[in-house]
Amino acid sequence: MTYVRRMPLTSRVSFASRMSLTSRRTRALGRAAVPVGIAVVDGLLVNGFGTGPGLWIALAAAGALVLRRRCPEVVLLVGLPGMYVGHLAFAPLIALYCLADRRRNVVVGAVGAVAVALAQFLPYPVTGLSEFAVDRETLIMAMDSCVLAAGALILGRTARVRRERQRELAEGREREHRLLAERTLATERAWLAREMHDVVAHQVSLISLQAGALQVGEPDAATVRSTAGIVRELSAKTLTELQHMVGVLRAAGGPAPGLDPQPRLTDLPALVRGCGLRVTLDAPDGPGHWSQAVERAAYRTVQEALTNVTKHAPGAEVDIRVQPLDGGLRVDVRNTADDGSAAPLGLPGGGHGLIGLRERALLLGGTFEAGPEPDGGFRIQAVFPSRQTF
Repeated sequence: MTYVRRMPLTSRVSFASRMSLTSRRTRALGRAAVPVGIAVVDGLLVNGFGTGPGLWIALAAAGALVLRRRCPEVVLLVGLPGMYVGHLAFAPLIALYCLADRRRNVVVGAVGAVAVALAQFLPYPVTGLSEFAVDRETLIMAMDSCVLAAGALILGRTARVRRERQRELAEGREREHRLLAERTLATERAWLAREMHDVVAHQVSLISLQAGALQVGEPDAATVRSTAGIVRELSAKTLTELQHMVGVLRAAGGPAPGLDPQPRLTDLPALVRGCGLRVTLDAPDGPGHWSQAVERAAYRTVQEALTNVTKHAPGAEVDIRVQPLDGGLRVDVRNTADDGSAAPLGLPGGGHGLIGLRERALLLGGTFEAGPEPDGGFRIQAVFPSRQTF
């Protein structure tokens, strides 16, 4: 039997990484060497293989191209003598292209282009300049020199503008993604804040109400056990809701667990029975045609209203009316002034509950109003349209 020895996974990954790095280095070396090789061939074709100052100048200009990205000005200065003396073309033109590409200042590139055009046009030696005549051949040479220099300059500037444009587009996309992520995070935080306030604040208020009843009264053992059971049930329910909230916060990058079960209008009677207040409820008995988001918002509105009455006016009477309205739903909660039959709980209130209710109504395309009544009571009214199908 023949055994095949397999390379470990970590070794294969390391080998692939080394091969990828080697490939990138090879491509980079090729990109750096190709212009140098072209300039060397150009210098040999222009000056021949015989030794002389023209060949050495050409080789120096070709070798200087290694620094064309870091010091394009120096590379251009080294290449200009070769263009002037021996009509060396590629090295100075490549240097001019890099100068226009790497330097933001247009004047620097224009000066380099003028220098290249003069080196291409002026005769060698300079003493032959007096023999120049303004004729057709001279004008063609001048035009060729200008077009050659301007072409290299324009190509370099075009490459720079394109690269800057691509960078701006990439930065713009990154900025848009960041703003979208921040907006999504802010929306999720606002939703969590509303849910946590509406759910937890109500349960804690009821717990405080039951504890206050034990504190001010003289209950017997049966009453203590009953109240303790209610407190235990409310505490367990509050803990469960908090665990759901923590699960949502920890669900980063994946589907967030839902807050199941979601309250509906059919849960309002149970909410009213457990609030410990004198409440009159007028609401639909069965499920309607409203969306789950509308029914949940209506339930939270009633819940927050009862929480506020429990905290600030526990002796008040509450009238709750949930009625269909033009295909939508209207929630109207009114409470009378506190008659002093029960002491207020003294729980802190930051005003976030009403803000959250207003946000819920506006997100669903509805309206929300809240304010004191002339008789000393308080009223909350929310209208939710049926167009929303969240």
